Amino acid sequence: MDRLSDEEARQVKAVTDRVMANVGDVMVGKREVAELMLVALLCEGNVLVEDVPGVGKTVLARALAKSLGCDFRRIQCTPDLLPSDVTGVEIYDQVAGSFDFRPGPIVANIVLVDEINRATPRTQSALLEAMQEQQITVDRHTVHLPRPFMLMATQNPVELEGTFPLPEAQLDRFMLRLEIGYPSQGEEAAVLTRFGESDPFDILEAVTGGEELLALQKLCRRVYVDGSVRDYVVDVVRATREHDDVRLGASPRASLGLHRAAQALAAVRGRSHTLPDDVKLLAVPALAHRLIVKTEARLRDRTAEKIVADVVSKVPAPVEKT
Repeated sequence: MDRLSDEEARQVKAVTDRVMANVGDVMVGKREVAELMLVALLCEGNVLVEDVPGVGKTVLARALAKSLGCDFRRIQCTPDLLPSDVTGVEIYDQVAGSFDFRPGPIVANIVLVDEINRATPRTQSALLEAMQEQQITVDRHTVHLPRPFMLMATQNPVELEGTFPLPEAQLDRFMLRLEIGYPSQGEEAAVLTRFGESDPFDILEAVTGGEELLALQKLCRRVYVDGSVRDYVVDVVRATREHDDVRLGASPRASLGLHRAAQALAAVRGRSHTLPDDVKLLAVPALAHRLIVKTEARLRDRTAEKIVADVVSKVPAPVEKT
């Protein structure tokens, strides 16, 4: 496969800059979070946005989907949500004498699963095939999901009653886990001004489309990754498995996700090659949610994020050749 040229990298950056600027018309600040969501989209990965209520998780997802000009669906998770409410059902047509498939909201380009941890494990499991294989199976039929496809899920970590923690198998299918955080004082004042006058969503327009996104995804696969950077990805991931505070480290799927995300981040920033700094920046959002920390380590306030940061600081990074 040919390496991505500098001109093609600039084309990727031009499109993603337009998308992030468009999202910025609704979401004040948080450009870094929007950038990482685009990185996941360009890798055909899924994103888990985890933060306290009211910081703009759903607003960011909606703004991104509308900016992309793709088919968008939202699933509001509740304990009584059934798998068929997500995937769809087959209904018998008495006139035709056959079953017709009625697709559920998962059959879309961009799917927002709001408060995913409020859905029961049975319903959560209905998302696994879509997240990994970009298809769903209903009765005896397999339905391929439209491309591009990305599932964005949100959850509130401070809510415990009526919630069902995501299993490790599902967490491992999220390429990135992101936190939005509270806005600064100036940003919060800008939010009041922007939403006080009118709803920015009313005038938000798409700045790209599905065909262009598919083309950009192919370009990102051609970003050059030096062998030393590839080995660095492997070393970082393997170090999480050998860490004294970790009971279960990151999987090979995590290695692949970190590798692809580094390629996409380089392209989004206008480069035709990856850098060790790309891996360092993505390590926490790509790996921390996949780790299971030992109980005694958690009692010492050793979070997965701190452990990944510790690993990155200790694993030697390759030096760029001059």
